[in-house]
Amino acid sequence: MSHDVAIIGGGVSGLATAFGLMQRGYRVAVLERQARPGGSAVSERIGGFLMEHGPSSVNAGSVEAAVLSRALGLDAGRCELGDDVRYRYLVSGDGLARLGTGPFSLLASSYLSPRARLRLAAETFIPRAPENAPDETVAAFWTRRFGPEFAARVIDPLVGGLFAGLAEETSMRAVFPKLAAMERARGSVTRAMLAHRLRGRRMPGRRLYSWREGVGSLPRALAARLGPALRTGIAVRRIRATGAGFRIEAGAAGALDARAVVLATQPHVAAELLEPLDAEAAGAVGGIAAPPLAVVFLGYRRGQVAHPLDGVGFLAPRGEGRGLTGAQFCSTMFPGRAEAGHVTIAAYVGGARAPDLARLPTADLVALAREALGELLGARGAPTVARVRQWPLGLPQYAPGHDRRIAALDAAARARPGLFLAGNYFRGPSIAACLAQAEETGARVHDFLAAGVG
Repeated sequence: MSHDVAIIGGGVSGLATAFGLMQRGYRVAVLERQARPGGSAVSERIGGFLMEHGPSSVNAGSVEAAVLSRALGLDAGRCELGDDVRYRYLVSGDGLARLGTGPFSLLASSYLSPRARLRLAAETFIPRAPENAPDETVAAFWTRRFGPEFAARVIDPLVGGLFAGLAEETSMRAVFPKLAAMERARGSVTRAMLAHRLRGRRMPGRRLYSWREGVGSLPRALAARLGPALRTGIAVRRIRATGAGFRIEAGAAGALDARAVVLATQPHVAAELLEPLDAEAAGAVGGIAAPPLAVVFLGYRRGQVAHPLDGVGFLAPRGEGRGLTGAQFCSTMFPGRAEAGHVTIAAYVGGARAPDLARLPTADLVALAREALGELLGARGAPTVARVRQWPLGLPQYAPGHDRRIAALDAAARARPGLFLAGNYFRGPSIAACLAQAEETGARVHDFLAAGVG
């Protein structure tokens, strides 16, 4: 059977790319090897509790997410970040340090030493990096601009929480491109942030939302709209270039022909499929690590937890020696995440910081999370619900030089007309980043097909 586009991978990136192309009138086939589409965007209803197995929110600044939510009829179920989210928390010793949500709250907090706070205030006097400076790590950038204590106590846990990564092994340009651009444009991150506030703008990432049935609502709605164009349980074995485009071979499931192919898979799968087409590109994408990650979801009666849970959650600096990278206060963030009189907390374990911990048996992961939440939140007694999701391959890691990997993939696509790549290893693992990249990929596929028709 011949199609205009074959999309390999039915995660958020692949589904969104397919939906956009179908809206343009193209014949699309999506092949997903798992029985359930959506990738890591899984929301599970457990009685009156709702567990997010992967991403738990969407950045309200995402135009692509807003357009999709409206087009898919999801807006009626949209829910904004709860009013009880008033503070940010960081692990400090045997407890949590409470910070305000403003960008300059650290200056008024005792979380950092007086010397470190003085160093923060001096950031405007630090010269910008040279124009031709090499790609810095996140740790190097923030140490240079704000000092080593800020980098270790604030940025390190942030990278662990957002990317399950290590600040000293993560590319600044890849994961915080807007902040890196602020330094280039104004010579100071502080000056750029002040300019944003004076213009009445919020910093990126501060406004979040979801849907009543969780982030999984998005891939479920996309899958429903795609209908028979989406085929699950199909493992693609090989992609061959043909005179008319590509032949996608899926073993016993047969083969199909397409004028264009989009690889929207995890990096290691993309590497396998790219190998016969472009060995250099296969090596570039195959070198992207994705260490294991575990999510421990716990529900407690409200009276069992002493902490007010008045924030999104907490992050843990590595220097604190905790087994968790952090936790989210799910029932505070959005409504419908817990039964009446209960609260829910999701703890995160593993990633690049401690991959072996993510592989622990389920019972051990629950015990680890309960112990940490008992010490930090005053959570006492057995939880009402305890569920664990272990991801053998977690979030992609953006090592220094990641831009060179992406350039190699772009070059491969240009050398093989009709071949396109998408996924969470391009712009970031968030839903917003995946949708932005899917929109861009869909536009490029359209341009290619339209040129071929003409």
